[in-house]
Amino acid sequence: MTEKLILEKKDNTALITIDNPGANTWDLESLAGLEEIIQNLNNDDDIFALVITGQGEKFFSAGADLKVFHEGGKDAAQKMSSAFSKAFEALSNFRGVSIAAINGYAMGGGLECALACDIRVAEEKAILALPEPKVGLLPCGGGTQVLPRLVGEGWAKRIILTGEQIKPEQALKIGLIEEKVEDGQSLEISMKIASNVANQSPGSISKCKDLIKKARLSNEPYQEELEPFVNLFDTKDQKEGVEAFLDKRKPNWKNA
Repeated sequence: MTEKLILEKKDNTALITIDNPGANTWDLESLAGLEEIIQNLNNDDDIFALVITGQGEKFFSAGADLKVFHEGGKDAAQKMSSAFSKAFEALSNFRGVSIAAINGYAMGGGLECALACDIRVAEEKAILALPEPKVGLLPCGGGTQVLPRLVGEGWAKRIILTGEQIKPEQALKIGLIEEKVEDGQSLEISMKIASNVANQSPGSISKCKDLIKKARLSNEPYQEELEPFVNLFDTKDQKEGVEAFLDKRKPNWKNA
C-alpha cells in the first residue's frame, strides 16, 4: 500500500507506524494508504483494535509538508484536503477501538490523526497543536469539528485561534488526551489498552461507537440505544457472551 506506513498485527491488535522521515509528515500517498489499511482492517474479523504511532523518538506526526502547498497551490490544497478528510474519516469510523500512541510532536494533521482515534495516550515530551492559522491555513482533517467536542468550544478556540501548544499535563486536564505516560511508554501502554479490547464483543464495540457519536447530536438519547441493543440478539457473540458469563469462563468471540 505504502512504505510510509508500517502495518503489524499482534494477536487481535493492528499496529500502524507512521514512517516518513524526518517528521512523519502526511502526503497523498500515506493518506491514501491509511484509508486502504483501515478498509482492510474493517474486513479482518481477527482485528478488534488498532494502535497508531510515529517512528522515532521526536515526532508522532508534524502534519502536512507545507512544501506541497507552496509548490502546488490551490490544486494541491484541494487534493490534500480531500485526502485528509477521507483518511481520518475512515480512521474515525474504524469498527474497532483505535488508540493514538503520541510519542512526540503531534502538530496540525498529526494531531487531527490522533483526534480521529477513540483514545489518546501521550508521552511527557509530546507537544500538541493545530498551528495552521500561523501559515494562513486552517485545519482540514476534522480539527475544527472534533476538537470542540473533546475539550469544549473555549479551549478549541484557544488552541486553534491563538496557536497555543499544549503539553500533556494540560491536555489531560482539558480532555484532549486520556492518559499521560513517561517518555518511551506510549506504545506499550497503548498496546495494553488495545489488548483489553479482546475481552469485549466486537459487535457490541461497533454499536457503542455509533451510539456515542449519535449522543453528540441526538435529542432522544434514551431512544437511540433501544433498537441496536435488541439487534445484538441476532448475533452469535451476544449468545456467547451471556453463556460465557453464566459458565464463568472467558468468552470466545467470533465477530459474528
